[in-house]
Amino acid sequence: MTFPRRQFLCLAAGAAALAAVPRIGAAQTYPARPVRVIVPFAPGGPTDVFARLMAQKLSEQMGAQFYVENIAGAGGNIGAGRAAQSAADGYTLLVNGANHVVNPALYQRVPYDPTKDFDPVTLAVTAPAVLTVNPTLPVHTVRDLVALIKAHPGKYSYSSPGVGTPPHLVGELFRLSLGLDLVHVPFNGGGPAIASAVAGHTPISFGSTAPAVPLVKDGKLRALAVSTKTRSPALPDVPTMTEAGYPDVAGESWFAVLVPAGTPKEIIALLQRGIAQAIAGPDMKERLATLGYEPVASTPAECAARFRTEIAKWGKVIGEAGIKAQ
Repeated sequence: MTFPRRQFLCLAAGAAALAAVPRIGAAQTYPARPVRVIVPFAPGGPTDVFARLMAQKLSEQMGAQFYVENIAGAGGNIGAGRAAQSAADGYTLLVNGANHVVNPALYQRVPYDPTKDFDPVTLAVTAPAVLTVNPTLPVHTVRDLVALIKAHPGKYSYSSPGVGTPPHLVGELFRLSLGLDLVHVPFNGGGPAIASAVAGHTPISFGSTAPAVPLVKDGKLRALAVSTKTRSPALPDVPTMTEAGYPDVAGESWFAVLVPAGTPKEIIALLQRGIAQAIAGPDMKERLATLGYEPVASTPAECAARFRTEIAKWGKVIGEAGIKAQ
């Protein structure tokens, strides 16, 4: 049986419209039940704190419960792998940090592909790494520090919150790009890493903003630069690496929200708008500031582009530095 072209086009349009109905209906009724927010780390850390703040706001906005489930282990790999295996229906979200795109280069095997297994919702917030030194070190600028390290190869070490963390990778980018003989000493978290610099055990630190700020203000640490392209509101008097003369030494911590690949675009757009609204509120901004984070709320496309850039950038640094997760 054949149809005239006009009738065929009408039938095709009708079929397309019918196919779109379930997707549109799903977005209009979403969320119809509780939504799981997977955090691939233990409770109490910055990723968990952000996820709980976000989940509370989304619950209030959307009239359904968004609840956090902590699935820790293997540097975030176990939780991310579990999220990747979940149904692509909008009822499982993953809140993850830069490890999401870094781990495939750090570990021999990971149970997910950061781009193929997930659709990004938003890069929600960012924070710089901050380069600090013990005040007894005779340096006041990054150039002073570089000159000191070059004058005494092998003598100095720097602390970081752990292998593969953004501050560690920024530290390695600093070391590699300037050809410095500088030893990395990893710690289990931002607090212990900064404390080591205060005590002088590792006189240099590439660390997280939040634990560094009060110590810088108390004079227990000297901040030389932040690793973002613009100054941090938490440390407005501290220059950026670009201002210090090292524009290639850049990188930051961030939290992104993702969903399993194939989640309806309408639901992704709804979630992105909700998260953007949540982190724009004054109370949320204040809480984020205490963690050292600034709101971003990128679009899904912007987030995907950021992932591609960071996979290439940090994969190269990890390869050149020979970094492997223990």
